[in-house]
Formats: sequence, structure tokens, C-alpha cells
Amino acid sequence: MEDFTLTTPALLFPAISLLMLAYTNRFVVLAGLIRELYARYQEDSSEKLEGQIVNLQLRINIIKYMQIFGAFSFFFCVVCMFLIFAGSQTGAYWLFALSLVLLLVSLALLIWELQLSVGAIQLQVEDVRSMRRAKRKP
Repeated sequence: MEDFTLTTPALLFPAISLLMLAYTNRFVVLAGLIRELYARYQEDSSEKLEGQIVNLQLRINIIKYMQIFGAFSFFFCVVCMFLIFAGSQTGAYWLFALSLVLLLVSLALLIWELQLSVGAIQLQVEDVRSMRRAKRKP
């Protein structure tokens, strides 16, 4: 704990900031896609469109929690730096540990959301392949 200085939690600042930016970008893209699919669903309320919208809603909720845990990680990292500045090394040490745990939760949620994303894409690719096979049959 002797080497625990302001620079230790400061190392997380760029990483968390970039993650939050990436999370926000994912959120914006998915929200736009939901709006687009909703407009299509109003014209043609197919089960496939409904399933895609439900999948996207789940992914949006996961991203919301990714952002919440990332923001709390950032928050506790800042509080940790304040405690180091105030001379409370033990409290700062534990808050930094909490910040790392929250960041890990955020990253675990990212992995889950990525798996859902890849699964949805695989379903669409499989659908395209089956349509192509159906066109080839006489």
C-alpha cells in the first residue's frame, strides 16, 4: 500500500472515459435501430420484427447497467483520489478496489451484450442463407 499514490487511480481515468464513450455510442446506435424497426413494425407487425425489437430492448437495458456500473467506478475512483489527497490511504485503497470491481461488472455486462449482439446477427445470416437456398430450389 506504500506505493498507492494519486497516479494509481488516475490510470483508470482514460480507460473508463473511453469505455463510457463506447457504451454511449452503442446505446445511440441501438436506440436509432429500435426507432427504425418500430416504424417498420407499425406498417408490418411481423414476429421477426417484434423479436428484433425485444432483443434490442434487452441489449439497451444491459448497456444502461454497463453505463451505471462504469459511472460508479469512475465516481469511486474520483473519491479515492480525494481520500489520497486528504491523507486517508486505507479508505482510498478500499475505494479503489471497489472501483475496480465495479469496472469488472461493467465489462462482464459488455461481454453479455456482445454475445446477444452476435447471436442476433447469426440468426439473420442464417435466415439469409435459408432464403437463398429456397430460391435455388426449382
